[in-house]
Amino acid sequence: MKVKISITDDHLVVLKGIESLLQDEDWLNIISIQENANSTIENFSVNLPDVLLLDINLPDINGIELTKKLMSTYPDLKIIALTNHEDLSFVKRIISNGASGYILKNAHKEEILEAIKRVINGEKYFQSKLQNKLLNQSLGQFENSALKPKLTKREKEVLKAIADELTTKEISELLFISPKTVESHRMSLMSKLGAKNSVGIVRIAIEKQLL
Repeated sequence: MKVKISITDDHLVVLKGIESLLQDEDWLNIISIQENANSTIENFSVNLPDVLLLDINLPDINGIELTKKLMSTYPDLKIIALTNHEDLSFVKRIISNGASGYILKNAHKEEILEAIKRVINGEKYFQSKLQNKLLNQSLGQFENSALKPKLTKREKEVLKAIADELTTKEISELLFISPKTVESHRMSLMSKLGAKNSVGIVRIAIEKQLL
């Protein structure tokens, strides 16, 4: 039986390129291609693939959050991130949300096929370049492996809420504190982590294993 493949990427040229690259494989059946998260969700309700090749940058919902949504509904689905992002924070977040693999768009066809085979067999797959980065980080050789900053209990709660992409108003309502207090904690987190914005807060927090 052929493995059913779906591809989601916001660039049509990339979509068509990946489709063309894989369509000659007699053990694969590309059943759909989508340019955004919402069309992916809609298509999956009527035609569910075995494997989704997913970009992280999408115009409506990012691939990390889409992975979380899809895996909560389709726990047997295998998702492979196919992206240009090499940052380990992206790798860790999408894998923690249920993805089975992570490869870069510069991967050769053989590596994409190998990734599909591995995840179908229940394994995780990381491109070798990323495997080395993850190994170095686990051995304490990562370039930003400084000591963890000390966060207060409230700062940890705000950090988690920021990572969940909640707005200042939503965090305020969730934690029963004023929006001004939320922003004060955000500024404190930026200072302690050496971040310039909320995206940096989350990235550095993951690198320092605070999330």
